[in-house]
Amino acid sequence: MDKILIIEDDVQIASLEKDFLEMNGFEVKVETDGHKGLKEAMTKEYQLIIIDIMLPSVNGYDILMMIRDKLNIPFIVVSARSDDMDKIKGIELGADDYMTKPFNPNELVARVKNQLARYDRLLNVNKQTGEIEFNGVVINEESRRVYVNEKEIIMTTTEFDILLFFMKNPDIVHSKQTIFERVWGEDEYGDIGTVPVYVQKIRKKIEKDYTHPKIIETVWGVGYRFNRL
Repeated sequence: MDKILIIEDDVQIASLEKDFLEMNGFEVKVETDGHKGLKEAMTKEYQLIIIDIMLPSVNGYDILMMIRDKLNIPFIVVSARSDDMDKIKGIELGADDYMTKPFNPNELVARVKNQLARYDRLLNVNKQTGEIEFNGVVINEESRRVYVNEKEIIMTTTEFDILLFFMKNPDIVHSKQTIFERVWGEDEYGDIGTVPVYVQKIRKKIEKDYTHPKIIETVWGVGYRFNRL
C-alpha cells in the first residue's frame, strides 16, 4: 500500500484529501505544521508528498528546497496561490505537479495515481538500456544519472525525463504539446505552460551559456530541438 504524507494546515482540506485518498486505497498521514511535516518527511518512508505553500513555522517552498534532492519521490503542491509565478517557483524548486485551491478531490486522487504510476515506470526502466552521449552530455536511463563533461549533474525526475526524450529524439523539432504528451503522458493532468520552465532549468545545467543555448534550441513559434553539435 502506497503511503502518502499531506502537509497542510487547513484541517478541513487536509481531512478531505485524506478521506478521498484512503477511499482509493492509500495510507495517509497528515501534518499541519511545517516543522513537523519536514521532520516526518525526512524520517519516515513515503511514496508521495502533498504540500501546501502557506504553512505555520516553515512554508512549503522552504520544505521543498530542503528535501527535494534528498527524496526521489513525487511532490504535489496544493496552494491557494494561482499566480503563474507561484507555479513556476514551485516547479523550479522541484514540485512534480501544482494544484490550485479550490479543487475537485477526485482530480487530486487522479493526479496522485498518475504521479505514482509515472515514478513506478521510471524505477522499472529497461535493464538493457545503455548510455546516450551528445555534446559532452551523457545520460544513462538505467541508473538515471546525467554527466556533463564527466561531472555528474543532479536533475529532478521531470528534468531527467525531458532530457532523455530530447536525447533519444535529437535533431527534430518538438512542440510543447508533444513534449508534454511524451513525458507526462497523453492522459496526464498538468499545465503545458510549465514545459518552457523545465527546458530553461535543463539548459542551466547542461549549456555552456544557457542565455545563448546551443544544445537545446528554441525554434520560435514551433518548439524545441536538441542539436547534436
